[in-house]
Amino acid sequence: MTDEQIRRRVRAAIRNYGLIAPGDHVVAGLSGGKDSLALVELLGDWRRCHNRNFRLTAVHICMPQAGYRSDTAYLSDFCAAAGVDFRAVEARLEPDRNPRRSPCFLCSWTRRKSLFQFARENGVNKIAFGHHEDDILRTALMNLTFSGSFSTMPVRLAMRKFPVSLIRPLCRVGEAALSEMAARHGYRPVDKRCPHDQAGKRRDIAALFREAERQNPDFRHSLWHALEAAGKLVEE
Repeated sequence: MTDEQIRRRVRAAIRNYGLIAPGDHVVAGLSGGKDSLALVELLGDWRRCHNRNFRLTAVHICMPQAGYRSDTAYLSDFCAAAGVDFRAVEARLEPDRNPRRSPCFLCSWTRRKSLFQFARENGVNKIAFGHHEDDILRTALMNLTFSGSFSTMPVRLAMRKFPVSLIRPLCRVGEAALSEMAARHGYRPVDKRCPHDQAGKRRDIAALFREAERQNPDFRHSLWHALEAAGKLVEE
């Protein structure tokens, strides 16, 4: 998939699901991985196309204890090239008092909590994540398999406790297309040393998803249509 095809898919998702409106202040979560780098670059492109009619800030949560080495200089330069403001926020990973929970849960929860705190303190009304189409579909398959529920991470989710919505502008772009884009643009890989990165149910679900696509090449389109028809992609 070419860069222009990816841009068209992102633009269509923003329009079709009402993800960004004039006057919004959007924070893009920037982990440093290929998906979040693409998110920042593509949202920067969208903002330029619309005469900068919304505010866009990329926020990187630094967590030295979590097995990541943050190259904030690279991220800052990347954002500057994309025309996006950059902020780095340090967060501390506290010991989990619930030994039954995965370390991945605590790490993800701490990052998200820090983003929410930044949003509250800076008048942000939209938080954008770099989850792509495969993430959304695999989550649906995982919830159906292990929880017996037909649900997924919504494309747009209005939070109940404070006036912020979570959005996923890469929702109609597949992981393979983002990998190709990252290679073309020379994204620098994040230095990740997390021992839990390849563990857990998501790896198994990814294999199950690939097998379903092998059996039916239209599987991803069918599953997306089912989620859309059931009203699972937008939660007000």
